[in-house]
Formats: sequence, structure tokens, C-alpha cells
Amino acid sequence: MNLPDTLRFATRAAAGAPLRTFLMVLAMSIGVAAVVVLTALGDGARRYVVDEFSALGSNLVIVLPGRSETGGFNPANAITATVRDLTVEDARALTRAPAVLRTAPITIGTSEAVFGGRLRDVTIVGTTADYLRLRRMELAQGRFLPDDEPHAAVAVIGATIRDELFGAESALGKTLRIDDRRVRVIGVLARSGQGLGMNADEVVILPVVVAQAMFNTNTLFRILVEAKDRSLIERAKMQTTEILKARHDGEEDVTVITQDAVLATFDRILGALTYGVAAIAAISLVVAGILVMNVMLVAVTQRTGEIGLLKALGAEGRAIRNAFLAEAALLSAAGALAGYLLGQAGAFALRAAIPALPAHAPDWAVLAALGTALAAGLLFGVMPARRAARLDPVLALAKR
Repeated sequence: MNLPDTLRFATRAAAGAPLRTFLMVLAMSIGVAAVVVLTALGDGARRYVVDEFSALGSNLVIVLPGRSETGGFNPANAITATVRDLTVEDARALTRAPAVLRTAPITIGTSEAVFGGRLRDVTIVGTTADYLRLRRMELAQGRFLPDDEPHAAVAVIGATIRDELFGAESALGKTLRIDDRRVRVIGVLARSGQGLGMNADEVVILPVVVAQAMFNTNTLFRILVEAKDRSLIERAKMQTTEILKARHDGEEDVTVITQDAVLATFDRILGALTYGVAAIAAISLVVAGILVMNVMLVAVTQRTGEIGLLKALGAEGRAIRNAFLAEAALLSAAGALAGYLLGQAGAFALRAAIPALPAHAPDWAVLAALGTALAAGLLFGVMPARRAARLDPVLALAKR
């Protein structure tokens, strides 16, 4: 049989047993769809985390209170044993480093904001004027914290706070009561949404010394440091560590990490997770391949007479083998295509359900899933094809 005859034989054989064909295509499609959806979820989570850290700003060095003894950054570094507190004076001292462009001390807490009988729990962020530039944030109205009035009782609020407390009124110039203090609203942030566990639309930003007085503390949560250039990030990290060590009596009691280190760590962890879920999902393709083998073995038994007739008419064993392999490949390809479409639909549903999650299956995962499906179909189709090719034509016709 030539190639067109082989394909025609395989197509007619598949069409002649619709239930068997449906089951084989369904098994393959489920396996491929599982790989596509799970890798889309894993890679989407990786890109979401990386994008969130990238949104912090560029060329960042992050100073955490307390010393981590691990070599490099890991998520556990977010909780450290504090030996010496970070202070606003530490942040100011860091601006003297040659490689540092600007710094932003940060203190964080929660309180209640009240205006005109409306009350809402809010996140308070105490910082300085450089925070806006360092975080690449934008203002929708007004201005940000003043550079020259660190003790001013002023506030910049998020878009959601503006909507819920002020409604249709303009928030600028209004007095907002937070805890037992009154602050004047001088700016409203442009809407930006959730980022790293804190919704910028629901924050109230105060001068850092005002926030520290409100929470009765002189310590900082973090210090964000921006290097003058991307090539100077490591130098800025080294200079930051040296300055703080000198200020803390020679003790290296802070953890200094770079934004790139954070990104690389999460990228590596979530990338490995994506490969892991892809491998788990690929197991279903092996199971589908075994189903192909079993169903094809049954097909060989059911079509013994047909095989005997073909051999009696002069068909070689190689032609019979190729015909059965073509049928396995055809069904695997149909299942792979159906699974790809089903997986893309699942990834689309994920993106619709969680708009912030960029759930797109990586190209390598799609190609691997399609390739594995075809390979599994062919591999597990070899045994039935060889059995069909080895049938004795006389005995096969006798069983017809």
C-alpha cells in the first residue's frame, strides 16, 4: 500500500468504530489539556510574581531589619530576628553613598480613617517624598508629600479611599481624621490596584515621622534604596551594607537584598514548579498511550479476518504494520489537537476568572504536550501493529 492507501485505510478503520475512536481521542485530549492548563497556571503565577516585584521600581536594593544567616535571598527572609532597629537617620545616611540615587524609609501600620461620618479601615504607609519617584507611582490629583516639611500633617490617599470616604466631593484640602490625629489631604494616587499583598488604592500615605508618632515607634519596616544605574546595583548594595555596619557599631545586623536577587529566586522556584506540574500532567499522556495500545490490540483481534484478506491479496507485513501505526498516529494527532484547543479554552477561563493572572501556556509546554501525545500514540501502537503484521494469512482467514 502506498501512503494515500495507508491513510485511507487508517481513516476508514477509525470511522468504522466511533466509540473506540472517541475514547482514544478523549484520553489523549485530556492529557494534553491537563499539560496546557497546569503549565499556564504555573507560568502565569511565575510571571505575576515577577511583574509584581518589577512594579516596585527599577534598580532597587531593599534593606530589612535583622540579619539573615542564609546565603542569598529566600522568602523566609521577610521575617528576620531584629538585632537593631532601622531608623530614618539610617535612611538619610544611605543617600551619601556614591552609587545611591535616592532612598525611601517605610513604616507600615493600620488604623481607621474618618471623614463626614464615613469610617474605613486603612493601611498607613509612612515614607518620604522620594517614595513616589522610587516606586514609579503616579498622582491623579494634587501633589505628593513635601520634601521640606517632614512633620507636616498631610496625607496622600489611594483612589478607593477617595471614592469611599469622599464620594463625589473633591478630597483635596479636606481634613481626614486618622486615629486621634487630623491630616489634610493634598494628593490622590492614580488607580493601580493590588501589588505584593498591599493594594495601593487603599492606602493613606503620611510623612514617615508623622506615621511613627501615630504608632508610637521610631523604627522602620524597610528601607528602599535606588541605585543610580542598573550596573551599580551591586555596588549600591555593598555601600549600603558598609554604611549601616559603620552606623551600627560594626555589627552587620541588617539584611540587604537586591531586586534582581528576589526576582531570580522567585523565577527559579516558580519555574521549577511549572516544570513539576507539567511532568505530573504528562503522566496522563502515558496512561492515554497505554489505552491506545489496549484498544489497538482489541482492534487487531476483531479485524483478524480483514488482515488475513489483505495478506492474501498480497499486502506485505510492513504495509499492515504501517497501516495500524498510521491509525494510532491519526487518533493521537486528533486527540492532541482537541486537547490543545481544550487547554487553551481552560487557560482563557483562568484569565477571565483571575484577570491579574497572565495564564498563558509557554510554547515549550504546548510543543512538549503535542510531541508527547504523538510519541505515546506511536510508541504504544507498535506492539499491536507488529502483532497484526505477523498474523498468518491462512489462520487469519480461518478465523474470519
